[in-house]
Amino acid sequence: MIYLDNSATTIPEKEVADKIYEMLTVNFGNPSSFHKAGLDAFSELKKARESVAKALSCESEEVYFTSGGTEANNLAILGAVQALKRRGNRIVTTAIEHESVLQTIDELEKQGFEVVRLAPDKSGNITRQQIAEAVNSDTILVSVMYVNNEVGSVIPVDFIKKAVQRAGAPALIHIDCVQAFGKIPVRPSKLGADLVSVTAHKIHGPKGVGALYIKKGTRLVPRLFGGEQEKKLRPGTEAIPLIAGFGTACEMIPDYREQASQIRKINAYAREKLQGIDGIIINSDENASDYIINFYVPVFMTSQTVVQHLSSKYGICISNGSACAKGKKSHVLTAMKLPDKVIERSVRASFSRHTTKEDIDALITALEETVKDYKQ
Repeated sequence: MIYLDNSATTIPEKEVADKIYEMLTVNFGNPSSFHKAGLDAFSELKKARESVAKALSCESEEVYFTSGGTEANNLAILGAVQALKRRGNRIVTTAIEHESVLQTIDELEKQGFEVVRLAPDKSGNITRQQIAEAVNSDTILVSVMYVNNEVGSVIPVDFIKKAVQRAGAPALIHIDCVQAFGKIPVRPSKLGADLVSVTAHKIHGPKGVGALYIKKGTRLVPRLFGGEQEKKLRPGTEAIPLIAGFGTACEMIPDYREQASQIRKINAYAREKLQGIDGIIINSDENASDYIINFYVPVFMTSQTVVQHLSSKYGICISNGSACAKGKKSHVLTAMKLPDKVIERSVRASFSRHTTKEDIDALITALEETVKDYKQ
Protein backbone atom coordinates (compact mmCIF):
# COMPACT_ATOMS: atom_id res chain seq x y z
CA MET A 1 0.00 0.00 0.00
CA ILE A 2 1.22 3.50 -0.90
CA TYR A 3 -0.27 5.82 1.71
CA LEU A 4 -0.63 9.48 0.66
CA ASP A 5 -3.61 10.56 2.77
CA ASN A 6 -1.80 11.89 5.81
CA SER A 7 -4.07 14.92 6.21
CA ALA A 8 -6.87 12.46 6.99
CA THR A 9 -4.78 10.45 9.42
CA THR A 10 -1.21 9.25 9.87
CA ILE A 11 0.27 5.84 10.56
CA PRO A 12 0.92 5.57 14.33
CA GLU A 13 4.54 5.07 15.30
CA LYS A 14 5.45 1.71 16.88
CA GLU A 15 6.52 3.45 20.07
CA VAL A 16 3.06 5.04 20.28
CA ALA A 17 1.30 1.70 19.83
CA ASP A 18 3.58 0.11 22.43
CA LYS A 19 2.75 2.87 24.92
CA ILE A 20 -0.97 2.46 24.35
CA TYR A 21 -0.67 -1.32 24.87
CA GLU A 22 1.26 -0.77 28.10
CA MET A 23 -1.45 1.56 29.39
CA LEU A 24 -4.18 -0.92 28.48
CA THR A 25 -2.55 -3.97 30.04
CA VAL A 26 -0.08 -2.87 32.74
CA ASN A 27 -0.74 0.70 33.86
CA PHE A 28 -4.53 0.53 33.53
CA GLY A 29 -5.65 2.42 36.65
CA ASN A 30 -8.12 5.30 36.80
CA PRO A 31 -6.05 8.49 37.26
CA SER A 32 -8.66 9.85 39.67
CA SER A 33 -8.15 6.94 42.09
CA PHE A 34 -5.87 7.40 45.10
CA HIS A 35 -4.37 3.92 45.25
CA LYS A 36 -1.09 2.96 43.56
CA ALA A 37 -2.67 1.96 40.24
CA GLY A 38 -4.50 5.26 40.08
CA LEU A 39 -1.46 7.31 41.06
CA ASP A 40 0.67 5.53 38.45
CA ALA A 41 -1.93 6.36 35.80
CA PHE A 42 -2.08 9.96 37.02
CA SER A 43 1.69 10.18 36.66
CA GLU A 44 1.37 9.16 33.00
CA LEU A 45 -1.41 11.72 32.51
CA LYS A 46 0.82 14.44 33.93
CA LYS A 47 3.76 13.34 31.78
CA ALA A 48 1.64 13.37 28.60
CA ARG A 49 0.27 16.83 29.40
CA GLU A 50 3.82 18.10 29.83
CA SER A 51 4.84 16.54 26.50
CA VAL A 52 1.96 18.20 24.64
CA ALA A 53 2.71 21.51 26.39
CA LYS A 54 6.37 21.30 25.39
CA ALA A 55 5.36 20.69 21.76
CA LEU A 56 3.14 23.79 21.99
CA SER A 57 5.69 25.89 23.91
CA CYS A 58 3.13 26.59 26.63
CA GLU A 59 2.57 25.69 30.27
CA SER A 60 1.14 22.25 31.08
CA GLU A 61 -1.83 23.72 32.98
CA GLU A 62 -2.91 25.40 29.73
CA VAL A 63 -3.45 22.02 28.02
CA TYR A 64 -6.87 20.37 28.25
CA PHE A 65 -7.38 16.91 26.75
CA THR A 66 -10.37 16.20 24.50
CA SER A 67 -11.54 13.35 22.25
CA GLY A 68 -9.96 15.03 19.22
CA GLY A 69 -9.85 18.16 17.09
CA THR A 70 -13.62 18.27 16.56
CA GLU A 71 -14.39 18.36 20.26
CA ALA A 72 -11.59 20.86 20.88
CA ASN A 73 -13.05 23.15 18.21
CA ASN A 74 -16.57 22.83 19.61
CA LEU A 75 -15.44 23.49 23.18
CA ALA A 76 -13.43 26.53 22.10
CA ILE A 77 -16.14 28.12 19.94
CA LEU A 78 -19.22 27.39 22.04
CA GLY A 79 -17.41 28.04 25.31
CA ALA A 80 -15.99 31.36 24.13
CA VAL A 81 -19.25 32.67 22.68
CA GLN A 82 -21.22 31.80 25.80
CA ALA A 83 -18.61 33.52 27.96
CA LEU A 84 -18.67 36.74 25.91
CA LYS A 85 -22.22 36.94 24.53
CA ARG A 86 -23.07 39.96 26.68
CA ARG A 87 -20.19 41.94 25.20
CA GLY A 88 -20.93 41.56 21.50
CA ASN A 89 -22.61 39.54 18.78
CA ARG A 90 -20.17 39.13 15.86
CA ILE A 91 -18.17 35.98 15.00
CA VAL A 92 -15.48 36.13 12.30
CA THR A 93 -14.35 32.98 10.52
CA THR A 94 -13.57 31.84 6.96
CA ALA A 95 -15.54 29.91 4.36
CA ILE A 96 -12.84 27.21 4.21
CA GLU A 97 -12.78 26.02 7.81
CA HIS A 98 -13.08 22.38 8.86
CA GLU A 99 -16.65 21.08 9.18
CA SER A 100 -16.35 21.03 12.98
CA VAL A 101 -15.91 24.81 12.92
CA LEU A 102 -18.31 25.58 10.06
CA GLN A 103 -21.21 23.56 11.45
CA THR A 104 -20.72 24.83 15.00
CA ILE A 105 -20.76 28.44 13.83
CA ASP A 106 -23.74 27.71 11.55
CA GLU A 107 -25.64 26.64 14.67
CA LEU A 108 -24.66 29.83 16.48
CA GLU A 109 -25.87 31.88 13.52
CA LYS A 110 -29.27 30.20 13.84
CA GLN A 111 -29.28 31.35 17.46
CA GLY A 112 -28.93 34.97 16.35
CA PHE A 113 -25.20 35.64 16.26
CA GLU A 114 -23.85 37.66 13.34
CA VAL A 115 -21.35 35.62 11.34
CA VAL A 116 -18.77 36.96 8.88
CA ARG A 117 -17.26 34.26 6.65
CA LEU A 118 -14.17 35.45 4.80
CA ALA A 119 -14.01 34.13 1.22
CA PRO A 120 -10.70 32.92 -0.24
CA ASP A 121 -9.26 33.86 -3.61
CA LYS A 122 -8.88 31.26 -6.38
CA SER A 123 -5.71 29.97 -4.72
CA GLY A 124 -7.43 29.49 -1.36
CA ASN A 125 -5.76 32.44 0.36
CA ILE A 126 -7.21 34.81 2.95
CA THR A 127 -5.55 38.22 3.35
CA ARG A 128 -4.72 40.36 6.36
CA GLN A 129 -6.86 43.13 4.92
CA GLN A 130 -9.90 40.84 4.91
CA ILE A 131 -9.35 40.02 8.57
CA ALA A 132 -8.85 43.68 9.50
CA GLU A 133 -12.03 44.75 7.72
CA ALA A 134 -14.13 41.98 9.28
CA VAL A 135 -13.24 42.57 12.93
CA ASN A 136 -15.17 45.37 14.64
CA SER A 137 -15.83 46.44 18.23
CA ASP A 138 -18.78 44.01 18.43
CA THR A 139 -16.63 40.94 17.62
CA ILE A 140 -16.48 38.35 20.40
CA LEU A 141 -14.75 35.50 18.58
CA VAL A 142 -12.37 35.08 15.66
CA SER A 143 -11.98 31.42 14.68
CA VAL A 144 -9.57 30.77 11.81
CA MET A 145 -7.51 27.70 10.86
CA TYR A 146 -3.74 27.98 10.48
CA VAL A 147 -3.36 25.50 7.57
CA ASN A 148 -6.28 24.47 5.38
CA ASN A 149 -6.84 20.72 5.32
CA GLU A 150 -7.84 20.45 1.65
CA VAL A 151 -5.55 22.76 -0.33
CA GLY A 152 -2.92 23.62 2.28
CA SER A 153 -3.47 27.40 2.37
CA VAL A 154 -1.48 29.03 5.17
CA ILE A 155 -3.65 31.73 6.75
CA PRO A 156 -2.00 34.83 8.33
CA VAL A 157 -3.38 34.01 11.77
CA ASP A 158 -0.59 35.91 13.53
CA PHE A 159 -2.25 39.13 12.32
CA ILE A 160 -5.58 38.47 14.06
CA LYS A 161 -4.42 39.80 17.44
CA LYS A 162 -3.45 43.12 15.88
CA ALA A 163 -6.83 43.37 14.11
CA VAL A 164 -8.67 42.69 17.37
CA GLN A 165 -6.65 45.29 19.24
CA ARG A 166 -7.14 47.93 16.52
CA ALA A 167 -10.91 47.38 16.60
CA GLY A 168 -11.05 47.51 20.40
CA ALA A 169 -12.91 44.20 20.31
CA PRO A 170 -13.43 41.90 23.32
CA ALA A 171 -12.87 38.91 21.01
CA LEU A 172 -11.14 35.69 21.92
CA ILE A 173 -8.92 34.27 19.19
CA HIS A 174 -9.27 30.58 18.34
CA ILE A 175 -6.90 28.92 15.87
CA ASP A 176 -7.51 25.42 14.54
CA CYS A 177 -3.95 24.09 14.30
CA VAL A 178 -4.84 20.47 13.55
CA GLN A 179 -3.02 20.49 10.18
CA ALA A 180 -0.15 22.69 11.41
CA PHE A 181 0.78 21.04 14.70
CA GLY A 182 3.85 18.83 14.47
CA LYS A 183 4.65 20.13 10.97
CA ILE A 184 5.44 23.78 11.57
CA PRO A 185 6.10 25.51 14.91
CA VAL A 186 2.82 26.23 16.74
CA ARG A 187 3.39 28.65 19.63
CA PRO A 188 0.10 30.14 20.87
CA SER A 189 1.81 33.13 22.49
CA LYS A 190 3.61 34.01 19.25
CA LEU A 191 0.40 33.56 17.26
CA GLY A 192 -1.52 35.76 19.69
CA ALA A 193 -4.03 32.96 20.30
CA ASP A 194 -6.26 32.47 23.32
CA LEU A 195 -7.39 29.03 22.15
CA VAL A 196 -5.62 26.45 19.96
CA SER A 197 -6.96 23.06 18.82
CA VAL A 198 -4.66 20.11 18.07
CA THR A 199 -5.09 16.37 17.67
CA ALA A 200 -2.92 13.26 17.94
CA HIS A 201 -3.73 11.27 14.83
CA LYS A 202 -2.25 13.86 12.46
CA ILE A 203 1.19 13.48 14.09
CA HIS A 204 1.49 9.66 14.07
CA GLY A 205 -0.46 9.30 17.30
CA PRO A 206 -3.79 7.56 18.04
CA LYS A 207 -7.26 8.58 16.93
CA GLY A 208 -9.73 9.62 19.62
CA VAL A 209 -7.61 12.11 21.53
CA GLY A 210 -6.76 15.78 21.05
CA ALA A 211 -6.16 18.85 23.13
CA LEU A 212 -7.28 22.42 23.51
CA TYR A 213 -4.78 25.06 24.57
CA ILE A 214 -6.51 27.65 26.75
CA LYS A 215 -4.45 30.69 27.60
CA LYS A 216 -4.12 31.19 31.33
CA GLY A 217 -6.88 33.52 32.55
CA THR A 218 -9.20 32.82 29.60
CA ARG A 219 -12.76 31.99 30.63
CA LEU A 220 -14.81 29.37 28.76
CA VAL A 221 -18.27 28.12 29.63
CA PRO A 222 -18.21 24.29 29.80
CA ARG A 223 -20.40 22.21 27.47
CA LEU A 224 -20.24 18.94 29.44
CA PHE A 225 -20.95 18.27 33.10
CA GLY A 226 -20.34 15.41 35.50
CA GLY A 227 -16.84 15.38 36.96
CA GLU A 228 -13.76 17.25 38.13
CA GLN A 229 -11.50 16.11 35.29
CA GLU A 230 -9.75 18.76 33.13
CA LYS A 231 -10.78 21.43 35.65
CA LYS A 232 -14.45 20.68 34.92
CA LEU A 233 -14.12 21.91 31.32
CA ARG A 234 -14.01 18.38 29.91
CA PRO A 235 -15.32 16.02 32.63
CA GLY A 236 -15.24 12.24 32.37
CA THR A 237 -12.60 9.59 32.98
CA GLU A 238 -9.58 10.43 30.87
CA ALA A 239 -8.69 8.09 27.99
CA ILE A 240 -5.28 7.42 29.52
CA PRO A 241 -4.01 4.93 26.89
CA LEU A 242 -4.73 7.40 24.09
CA ILE A 243 -3.47 10.40 26.04
CA ALA A 244 -0.21 8.59 26.84
CA GLY A 245 0.09 7.69 23.16
CA PHE A 246 -0.45 11.36 22.28
CA GLY A 247 2.32 12.35 24.65
CA THR A 248 4.68 9.82 23.07
CA ALA A 249 3.82 11.09 19.57
CA CYS A 250 4.65 14.64 20.69
CA GLU A 251 8.00 13.48 22.04
CA MET A 252 8.77 11.97 18.62
CA ILE A 253 8.15 15.14 16.57
CA PRO A 254 11.37 15.63 14.56
CA ASP A 255 13.38 18.83 14.28
CA TYR A 256 11.14 21.22 12.35
CA ARG A 257 13.87 22.49 10.05
CA GLU A 258 15.03 19.03 9.02
CA GLN A 259 11.47 17.80 8.52
CA ALA A 260 10.51 20.92 6.54
CA SER A 261 13.50 20.47 4.22
CA GLN A 262 12.56 16.84 3.57
CA ILE A 263 8.88 17.58 2.88
CA ARG A 264 9.72 20.59 0.68
CA LYS A 265 11.75 18.32 -1.59
CA ILE A 266 8.91 15.78 -1.74
CA ASN A 267 6.41 18.52 -2.58
CA ALA A 268 8.60 20.05 -5.30
CA TYR A 269 9.19 16.61 -6.82
CA ALA A 270 5.47 15.83 -6.80
CA ARG A 271 4.57 19.18 -8.39
CA GLU A 272 7.14 18.71 -11.13
CA LYS A 273 5.89 15.22 -11.96
CA LEU A 274 2.20 16.20 -11.80
CA GLN A 275 2.75 19.13 -14.15
CA GLY A 276 4.22 16.67 -16.65
CA ILE A 277 0.87 14.90 -17.00
CA ASP A 278 -1.25 16.50 -19.72
CA GLY A 279 -4.37 18.18 -18.35
CA ILE A 280 -3.62 18.03 -14.63
CA ILE A 281 -4.15 21.34 -12.82
CA ILE A 282 -2.68 21.99 -9.36
CA ASN A 283 -5.18 23.82 -7.14
CA SER A 284 -2.82 24.35 -4.18
CA ASP A 285 -0.97 27.66 -4.22
CA GLU A 286 2.83 27.55 -4.40
CA ASN A 287 2.88 29.17 -0.96
CA ALA A 288 0.62 26.48 0.52
CA SER A 289 1.79 23.93 3.08
CA ASP A 290 4.28 21.51 1.56
CA TYR A 291 2.37 18.65 3.18
CA ILE A 292 -0.65 19.02 0.85
CA ILE A 293 -1.20 19.10 -2.92
CA ASN A 294 -4.73 19.35 -4.30
CA PHE A 295 -5.07 18.80 -8.05
CA TYR A 296 -7.58 18.27 -10.85
CA VAL A 297 -7.49 14.97 -12.75
CA PRO A 298 -8.72 15.24 -16.39
CA VAL A 299 -10.86 12.09 -16.56
CA PHE A 300 -14.57 11.34 -16.81
CA MET A 301 -14.66 9.92 -13.27
CA THR A 302 -15.63 11.96 -10.22
CA SER A 303 -12.95 12.53 -7.61
CA GLN A 304 -14.44 9.86 -5.35
CA THR A 305 -14.26 7.32 -8.18
CA VAL A 306 -10.66 8.33 -8.93
CA VAL A 307 -9.80 7.70 -5.27
CA GLN A 308 -11.46 4.27 -5.35
CA HIS A 309 -9.83 3.42 -8.70
CA LEU A 310 -6.31 4.27 -7.51
CA SER A 311 -6.87 2.30 -4.34
CA SER A 312 -8.33 -0.85 -5.90
CA LYS A 313 -6.05 -1.06 -8.96
CA TYR A 314 -2.77 0.40 -7.68
CA GLY A 315 -2.96 0.22 -3.88
CA ILE A 316 -2.54 3.99 -3.60
CA CYS A 317 -4.41 5.91 -0.90
CA ILE A 318 -5.23 9.56 -1.58
CA SER A 319 -8.47 11.46 -0.89
CA ASN A 320 -11.08 13.64 -2.53
CA GLY A 321 -11.10 16.18 0.30
CA SER A 322 -11.74 16.15 4.02
CA ALA A 323 -12.45 12.66 5.39
CA CYS A 324 -14.99 14.23 7.77
CA ALA A 325 -17.05 15.43 4.79
CA LYS A 326 -17.75 11.79 3.81
CA GLY A 327 -17.40 12.41 0.07
CA LYS A 328 -19.55 15.55 -0.14
CA LYS A 329 -18.71 18.22 -2.70
CA SER A 330 -15.74 20.22 -1.43
CA HIS A 331 -16.87 23.44 0.26
CA VAL A 332 -13.26 24.67 0.09
CA LEU A 333 -12.93 24.40 -3.70
CA THR A 334 -16.46 25.79 -4.02
CA ALA A 335 -15.51 28.82 -1.90
CA MET A 336 -12.47 29.29 -4.15
CA LYS A 337 -14.96 29.61 -7.05
CA LEU A 338 -13.28 26.96 -9.15
CA PRO A 339 -15.27 25.56 -12.11
CA ASP A 340 -17.68 22.73 -11.27
CA LYS A 341 -15.72 20.36 -13.51
CA VAL A 342 -12.56 21.04 -11.51
CA ILE A 343 -14.33 20.72 -8.15
CA GLU A 344 -15.89 17.39 -9.10
CA ARG A 345 -12.61 15.87 -10.32
CA SER A 346 -10.03 17.16 -7.85
CA VAL A 347 -8.17 15.01 -5.35
CA ARG A 348 -5.68 15.57 -2.55
CA ALA A 349 -2.33 13.91 -1.89
CA SER A 350 -0.90 14.64 1.55
CA PHE A 351 2.50 13.73 2.92
CA SER A 352 4.23 12.82 6.16
CA ARG A 353 7.81 12.39 7.29
CA HIS A 354 7.59 8.80 6.03
CA THR A 355 6.69 9.76 2.44
CA THR A 356 9.35 8.90 -0.15
CA LYS A 357 10.05 9.81 -3.78
CA GLU A 358 9.20 6.21 -4.63
CA ASP A 359 5.71 6.82 -3.25
CA ILE A 360 5.37 9.84 -5.54
CA ASP A 361 6.64 7.82 -8.51
CA ALA A 362 3.97 5.18 -7.87
CA LEU A 363 1.27 7.86 -7.74
CA ILE A 364 2.49 9.49 -10.97
CA THR A 365 2.60 6.16 -12.83
CA ALA A 366 -0.94 5.35 -11.72
CA LEU A 367 -2.21 8.79 -12.75
CA GLU A 368 -0.46 8.64 -16.12
CA GLU A 369 -2.05 5.28 -16.88
CA THR A 370 -5.46 6.44 -15.65
CA VAL A 371 -5.42 9.59 -17.81
CA LYS A 372 -4.10 7.63 -20.80
CA ASP A 373 -6.86 5.02 -20.46
CA TYR A 374 -9.46 7.79 -20.33
CA LYS A 375 -8.13 9.49 -23.47
CA GLN A 376 -8.09 6.22 -25.39
